[in-house]
Amino acid sequence: MALEQRLSLKLSQRLVMTPALQQAIKLLQMSTLELREEIAAELQENPALEESAPSGTDETSDTDAAPSADTALDSPPSQEKDSQEALSEVDLDYMLQNYYESGPTLPRGSLERPEEHATWETNLTRPEDLATHLVRQLALVTSDDQLREIGESIIGNLDADGYLRAEFEELVAMDDYDPEKVREALSLIQTLDPPGVAARDLKECLLIQLEQRDLAETAAATIVREHLDLLPARRFEELARRLELDMAELKAHLEVLRTLQPKPGDRFSASSAVAVIPDVLVLKMGDGYQVLLNDDGFPRLRVSRYCRAILKAGSAATREDKEFVRGKLNAAVRLIKSIEERQRTIYKVACSIVEQQRDFLDRGLAFIRPMVLRDVADDVGIHESTVSRVVNNKYMHTPNGVLEMRFFFHSGLTNSYGEDISSLTIKEKIRHIVEDEDPRHPLSDAAIAKRLKDEEKLPIARRTVAKYREELRIAASTLRKRAMFPD
Repeated sequence: MALEQRLSLKLSQRLVMTPALQQAIKLLQMSTLELREEIAAELQENPALEESAPSGTDETSDTDAAPSADTALDSPPSQEKDSQEALSEVDLDYMLQNYYESGPTLPRGSLERPEEHATWETNLTRPEDLATHLVRQLALVTSDDQLREIGESIIGNLDADGYLRAEFEELVAMDDYDPEKVREALSLIQTLDPPGVAARDLKECLLIQLEQRDLAETAAATIVREHLDLLPARRFEELARRLELDMAELKAHLEVLRTLQPKPGDRFSASSAVAVIPDVLVLKMGDGYQVLLNDDGFPRLRVSRYCRAILKAGSAATREDKEFVRGKLNAAVRLIKSIEERQRTIYKVACSIVEQQRDFLDRGLAFIRPMVLRDVADDVGIHESTVSRVVNNKYMHTPNGVLEMRFFFHSGLTNSYGEDISSLTIKEKIRHIVEDEDPRHPLSDAAIAKRLKDEEKLPIARRTVAKYREELRIAASTLRKRAMFPD
């Protein structure tokens, strides 16, 4: 059988993500702080992009900037007329279609200078993590280099809660250590702060803490060693019988156990506070609301005059220089247009949210209406995925507080009167019902569902109540029931 070569034509369609579209999507889902950092990085790396002069100077007519934030709900953001004049001398169509890629783009962090010698001043605002906290203590309590080396290996195998997640044999096999040395190092680490660290399980964690308090021979330690399984089920009467204690004595020992920390590493794993800057401001203006985009701190960008001059006819620049400048100009124009489109899209989505949630803005959480991404997408005329990117990591300052834009999107139920009730409103009702219940006789999920049906005319299923209750972090009725201890 002979092989032969043939040429054939095939017509197909495929979606091509242009550089301009990729950047527009990237900027759209950035928060305000992230966008500021992105603009600052581009101003440093792109010589064709520069910050325009302050308003009132001779150069203000040459400005390419994002839409103004001071825009009312009834009128969309105006486009800057001088934006086109500033770029009129550049062949935008050519540059947008034929972007000259000078090479792979480095990650943003790759241009930063590494910290060669970190001093104590650089760590003043950084919370100390668990591993650093333990290693520092270990260096103070032993001068044995091998013991410190084994101890650091053990610390490296602790999880965020402070528990040791490696078997003893694995610790020995890490570098063929002496088993006795490993036991000594483990015992040493278990004496460090926080109490209970480097335990293998909850029982060992609690016993270590009791031992450090000189309570290893008390009934509290006996409960942990032999009857720990009875505590989650709240079988206190059976526990009192086994320990031959009356309920008052048992209560005293249980109070000791409540002061122990089941997760020693918790205070070191707390996430750092993140500054929230609203992207949208919603102001009450008479009977309506005004929507403003928060562009405070955003530089007004423009294309460099000097770089435009290089591309003019008759310039003495070489072909390579012009190609380089053309690529940088393309990137600058693309960034400016992407920022303008980002601001316009956020504004449209914010206006739609405000229009559909006026009752919530006027009257509070009880009057928020169910709303999904499709409602805003159909109103604005964009795709649902675009709305999802807009509300991601964006915040809105409203008369009811600073809220994440995604807060307004949630499902709901229809009551017997045909009114749509938001799931947030239903959760708030469930919270109030639980807060007002008799703690000695807590309501089950079925009882809560029945009360909502009878009092609020909400036909809600028991499993839906259970789902909302778990989202509110409310325990089940059996766990909410308080222990029946005498005074």
